[in-house]
Amino acid sequence: MAETHLYRTHTCGALRGDDAGKTVRLSGWVHRKRDHGGLLFIDLRDHYGLTQLVLHPETPGFEVVERLRAESVIRVDGEVVARSPETVNATLPTGQIEIQVESVEVLSEAAELPLPVFGEPEYPEELRLKHRYLDLRRETLHKNIVLRSKVISSIRRRMVDQGFLEYQTPILTASSPEGARDFLVPSRLHPGKFYALPQAPQQFKQLLMVSGFDRYFQIAPCFRDEDLRADRSLEFYQLDVEMSFVTQEDVFAAIEPVMHGVFEEFADGKPVSPIDQPHTFTNDFGQTLEHKGFERLTFAQSMAWYGTDKPDLRNPIKMQDVSEHFRDGGFGLFNKILAADAKNAVWAIPAPTGGSRAFCDRMNSWAQGEGQPGLGYIFWSDDQQAWGGPIAKNLGQEPTEALMTSLGLGKGDAAFFAAGLPATFAKFAGSARTRVGTELKLIDEEQFKFCWIVDFPMFEWSEEEKKVDFSHNPFSMPQGGLGALETQDPLTIRAYQYDIVCNGYELCSGAIRNHKAEIMLKAFEIAGYDASVVEDQFGGMLNAFRYGAPPHGGLAPGIDRIVMLLAGQTAIREVIAFPLNQQGEDLLMNAPTAADERQLKDVHIRTALPIKV
Repeated sequence: MAETHLYRTHTCGALRGDDAGKTVRLSGWVHRKRDHGGLLFIDLRDHYGLTQLVLHPETPGFEVVERLRAESVIRVDGEVVARSPETVNATLPTGQIEIQVESVEVLSEAAELPLPVFGEPEYPEELRLKHRYLDLRRETLHKNIVLRSKVISSIRRRMVDQGFLEYQTPILTASSPEGARDFLVPSRLHPGKFYALPQAPQQFKQLLMVSGFDRYFQIAPCFRDEDLRADRSLEFYQLDVEMSFVTQEDVFAAIEPVMHGVFEEFADGKPVSPIDQPHTFTNDFGQTLEHKGFERLTFAQSMAWYGTDKPDLRNPIKMQDVSEHFRDGGFGLFNKILAADAKNAVWAIPAPTGGSRAFCDRMNSWAQGEGQPGLGYIFWSDDQQAWGGPIAKNLGQEPTEALMTSLGLGKGDAAFFAAGLPATFAKFAGSARTRVGTELKLIDEEQFKFCWIVDFPMFEWSEEEKKVDFSHNPFSMPQGGLGALETQDPLTIRAYQYDIVCNGYELCSGAIRNHKAEIMLKAFEIAGYDASVVEDQFGGMLNAFRYGAPPHGGLAPGIDRIVMLLAGQTAIREVIAFPLNQQGEDLLMNAPTAADERQLKDVHIRTALPIKV
């Protein structure tokens, strides 16, 4: 092989049947070894795939390879040979051939492995993260990281094709009072002062619009010092987007083709919510609107129908307010709850096909495990050919029949009920809806179902602080502008805020921004912030608005969650190359670590550790 590359002529995923007879050189990891009566079979793996090697006892280096551990790195020269029909591996792209090895060189010998790569057995997360370089060699995780790269590449291409340009914003910036806790970075040059890592490029992307740029995007790193969970990390990436001279409809029209296109490209054949399908939507002010694209729900509708602002629409169950069926009726407990407070209500959670006492009892036990006193229910009793359960018994068959008919339920079905203040029980009711849908196998999991959540309340009542506060993004434009802030009850004001939800996961939040200083000052005043505080915290943006700011808006889909959904995972750590654990630790690089005295002195800091009790 004159002038052959030092390590390989082909990758381990490249060779096919028509390459038979070629002399080749491959390099890779020993994925698996099998000894068949003197013949040694090795699956050689690299980033691109697997190729089967065959070594005879007389092959130079046979004895060395025979004692090698899995995951050692070798280079081989040999001839491509077509496999006999009965030995072809149809599941492997290279399964029609194997390499008759003529020489071997060990490039790197592996020590005993702390966790295996072949077979991907379950191992403790702590061990996987500590040896992430081994974990990343495993097929599933390796594919997830490749998928992530391809998804980001696809997003970039689609954004550029729509006329967006990518700009970078600062990583070292000022602390911001909204959102989660900031990660602080002490300044050596300015003793006692700190930078903050950005929770999001929010103010900078708005300033880019004020600066005359029109369609911005960035695959932006973001940092939030908050408690971790399966779909959240201390550091994450988002597709940050902002547009000038746009309405909410313009933002939707720009982002829907990107989200739909990326999911369709990588959905592996699963259906994705279409963007050419017409929908009828009624907003919180009773206006009925026609639109094409993803389905839309107001925040109020989403909470009332699904008990969450992140609904999984693959689950067909829609809850209903059935208070009027119980008001002054025969079921004393619900009647008493309704009479106690005009805001109280009774919600029904339909359970089609759930009509058995055994299922209802299981749901009741589940509710008690969730810290509830129980879960009222009505079910169809085949034994009695009537509606059963304590509620039906007290309500009577005729009123019960009317109730169940209003829910679209009949023989073989059931319904569960939650009563009290909806703001208190909505989350539990939503969990019960999910549980019912899962237990009864009503959820079509082989699809990606998108929706927009719109018309978020601008403000909410903070019971803890006993005052009105922002409910979502303080930089959003209130619907009705300054007039609404000056004349409406703050708790009735809606904002031009919106989320994209897919399969029960919030993929992004966004808003049409407040681009007028006087509206921003008034909004913050309602939330209890003095003008001087706003000027101090957001002076850069406020001053920019005073020199001519275009109407603008945007949003920021989370890259990690998008890839997590496409990869069929439930934890974003499975789609991040080097993630932190649930305690925010990097077990591979041993971070965070204590700083030495010299480092602390450089940045003018002394530590005051909490006292151990």
